[in-house]
Amino acid sequence: MTKALMTAASLYNDQRFLSKSELRIYKNKMRRQKIVRRQRLVLGLIATIIIFAVLFWASTMTINAKVDSSDILYKYYKPISVQAGDSLWSIAAANISYEKYDSIESYIAEVRSINHLEEDDVVLAGEDIIIPYYSKEFR
Repeated sequence: MTKALMTAASLYNDQRFLSKSELRIYKNKMRRQKIVRRQRLVLGLIATIIIFAVLFWASTMTINAKVDSSDILYKYYKPISVQAGDSLWSIAAANISYEKYDSIESYIAEVRSINHLEEDDVVLAGEDIIIPYYSKEFR
């Protein structure tokens, strides 16, 4: 059957242009084309969703990666030797970082904790104690 007769048969839906076997073949062909179109549409939608998901993930990663490194302070510890006339208060006042501690008392409490000192313990000249400090440099 020619393409013109098939077109005429499909336009008029008239069975007198097609035999039963030709009509069955034609309907099967149309059904297969519809299935292929539907599969292509679903595949396109899935590909679009995957592309948007990857783009969304990449954009959130770049947004989260833009952290200002100047705001980061790293905590370190250093030993110091207590000199004559030094107290925990004077050592704390010289080394405290007010960005990380609310008061000198909280800094002294941490120094006492690190060095296993009680409230009534006194540091003596010549002793070595460990104190925390903060720096912007990563070591």
